[in-house]
Amino acid sequence: MTNRQEEIEAKKFEKINTIIHQNSEEASLFVAKEIAQLIKQRQKVGKKVVLGLATGSTPTKMYEYLVRFHKEEGLSFSNVVTFNLDEYYPMQPDSIHSYVRFMNEHLFDHLDIKKENIHIPDGALPKEDVRSFCEHYEQKIKSFGGLDIQILGIGRTGHIGFNEPGSTITSKTRMVRLDRVTRLDAASDFFGHENVPTKALTMGVGSIMDAKRIILMAWGEGKSDIIRQAVEGEIKESVPATFLQRHDNCDFILDEASASSLTRIHTPWLVGECDWTDLRMKKATIWLSHTLGKAILKLTNEDYNEHGMGSMVAEKGSAEDINIKVFNQLQRTITGWPGGKPKADDHNRPERNTPIPKTSLIFSPHPDDDVISMGGTLLRLVDQGHEVHVAYQTSGNIAVFDDEVIRFMDFASDIQHENESLKQKYREVRDFLNHKGAGEADSLEVQHFKGLIRKGEALSACRYCGVKEENAHFQNLPFYETGTVKKKPYSEVDINLTKDLLKKIRPHQIFAAGDLSDPHGTHRVCLQVIYKALEQLKNEGAEWLQDCYVWLYRGAWQEWDIADMEMTVPIGPKDMRRKKNAIFKHQSQKDSAMFPGSDEREFWQRAEQRNQETAKKYDALGLAEYEAMEGFVRYHF
Repeated sequence: MTNRQEEIEAKKFEKINTIIHQNSEEASLFVAKEIAQLIKQRQKVGKKVVLGLATGSTPTKMYEYLVRFHKEEGLSFSNVVTFNLDEYYPMQPDSIHSYVRFMNEHLFDHLDIKKENIHIPDGALPKEDVRSFCEHYEQKIKSFGGLDIQILGIGRTGHIGFNEPGSTITSKTRMVRLDRVTRLDAASDFFGHENVPTKALTMGVGSIMDAKRIILMAWGEGKSDIIRQAVEGEIKESVPATFLQRHDNCDFILDEASASSLTRIHTPWLVGECDWTDLRMKKATIWLSHTLGKAILKLTNEDYNEHGMGSMVAEKGSAEDINIKVFNQLQRTITGWPGGKPKADDHNRPERNTPIPKTSLIFSPHPDDDVISMGGTLLRLVDQGHEVHVAYQTSGNIAVFDDEVIRFMDFASDIQHENESLKQKYREVRDFLNHKGAGEADSLEVQHFKGLIRKGEALSACRYCGVKEENAHFQNLPFYETGTVKKKPYSEVDINLTKDLLKKIRPHQIFAAGDLSDPHGTHRVCLQVIYKALEQLKNEGAEWLQDCYVWLYRGAWQEWDIADMEMTVPIGPKDMRRKKNAIFKHQSQKDSAMFPGSDEREFWQRAEQRNQETAKKYDALGLAEYEAMEGFVRYHF
């Protein structure tokens, strides 16, 4: 079979062409190069390029590359005409939430594009003028010969543009009411669900389908399920992105994480022959056990053969051999000794038995991620006598409600009722907060107070867990300290602060958040800073790193796949209660968090459910039954 035939076979479940890149940066560059190439081709023959553009976090890196091509390679945008997909309604163009501002900041202000060639739906129109504006928008696109390339992202509901479930394939530019899930996803940008507009102006599905070429981009595990539905599912109005299956020149450009639920990635044995590595064998066996509802040790040769794994049995031995091997692999991930078990054979254990005690450093992107995601393991490390340090990477100040500041200042004013300086500060803060607009950045003073609230809560949780207060390190990495949801790129300053802490503590084990689906990317940036710091320390010859294990945890936003977990720590009912009590110490995040993301439950509820679900999955595979479990993946640097 030729490579082309193999590729076709592998994609047999896919109804839209998908191109998978290792990460979003490579994928964004790929798209930017295609756009740049078309612009150059049209310039040679004196023609315009008409681009349909999108907003949100997905295309921002692609826009960065286009700006770089303009500034460093002389790519001109003088022949480019743009039409944006959508805009909130009502929305003033100078609002920090407007897509006019977004596009100017990320793209247009940095190019030589003509202002008259930029078109964005007008969210400031009187309601009675909206219909005629939308009709004119459609006509203007046609007057330029239609869209040459339409760039799309995809929402969790499968919406493209703001075409929510229920949109028809013939729909045109119009006003729409936003879906509850879409508004929840936007809540972090607006500092609260109640501030998100309920309506928007959007190109229709029909407007999008009229484009000569469509490129949909998606990044991250959070998009993997809807990508699978859009690419492999039936065409239906409840998932508008499925209409793209009917377009004859549409590509989905994905990173590995967003493509992870596609059949050829998730269960490749269902599409053809596989290279049966140990990890793939493990994944396949766990999948089969879950699919059939049978414990691993009960799977038979017939079970494997009937589900596309006959070649694995032929290559690896009988079902019994495979079952025992995978069962033992899973059994060896379970340990009640996350710092290593003293005086025990550690040959098949995830952690070493020496040195004892260890120095453990837990990186927490926000001031509560440590206890939310690995609180049970943290408590176990302390109980077993290890020297536990916690590094709170950011202040978390934007996640504190304004009323919390007033509450604490009321308390301070009552304690020091004769302190005129404090009274004046109190009046200034009250005045600022009373006149603060939705989504407006806090003053530096208010940011400082909110950071102190989060710091006090973190110290309270440390005391409860038995972590020494002097072992709590508040890094306040500069990339985060903007006072808004939009953060600065991380810099050498962030990396050096992390390197300095690592050199000071010289840990035997590091725990870091591999939970990359938080609403505004703080976890992802914090992890990259740690990776860069470790890489630089390794290059500088830090010998202590040779004996340091790095474990990645999840829990607040997602969980590891069972097949990927390399250490799982059981949590009994008592420790589960202790973990929840530690989470409760973060009172400003209790009951209602500023940035709940797509999951409206409290963080302790999410953590408890995910930990209990992991335990249930191990139990269903035929392993010991536990109350809950926290899972970790080891990072090899």
